[in-house]
Amino acid sequence: MPLQPRHLFLRLCMSAFVALIVFLLTGTLVPVNRKFRQTPDGVPVFVVSNGFHTDVVLPLREHRTGTYWLTELNQPTFNTRFGRHQYVAFGWGNEGFYLGSMGGKFPGPKAVVGALFPSRTLMHVGFYPTAPDSGARVVPLRISPEEYRRLASYVRQSFQLDTLKQYQLRQATGYTSHDFFFRSQGRYHALRTCNDWTNHALRQAGIRAALKAPLAASVLFQIRRAH
Repeated sequence: MPLQPRHLFLRLCMSAFVALIVFLLTGTLVPVNRKFRQTPDGVPVFVVSNGFHTDVVLPLREHRTGTYWLTELNQPTFNTRFGRHQYVAFGWGNEGFYLGSMGGKFPGPKAVVGALFPSRTLMHVGFYPTAPDSGARVVPLRISPEEYRRLASYVRQSFQLDTLKQYQLRQATGYTSHDFFFRSQGRYHALRTCNDWTNHALRQAGIRAALKAPLAASVLFQIRRAH
């Protein structure tokens, strides 16, 4: 007996969904920039995960490329508070999820469901007094100045600029006294996650990354093989 149109549509949707899940998971196993090799005296950068989310951690000041993030962020109080810090972390993610996590809370159902569909995003910026502690969820890298320039360029392009071409501070408080939220470019959805952002940053810089990295573990799986 032939399938009814409605049943056929549902079966096609289920097949497409299964194919999508397989693609997302197998994309983790496919490396991009597989010829990447670390630069022994290169710029120190880190990929840091909390188990669910990933950030890239960069030198606050990088002399070879003329990069000084405090100047670029252009927040006068940051200069006094963080001028002696050595590193700054950048992450990208869903606005509702980020703000719904304030105070150690887990975001509500509205934020979780909303993150599946195109939604507004924020850049999360945090300061480190020294290099991140080594551990299972911290991957240190040494990259060339040119790779660093490309990585920094990707980070810059993720910020939303105001009419004066300045980064826009979303609010003056974050999870701690050392992190903040800025307005960001791009839309978050199920196929474009916070970990995808990190993965794309690595890919654009020419660093080994995954074909697709929806999960933090996906990002770390490939970057660990750059050692």
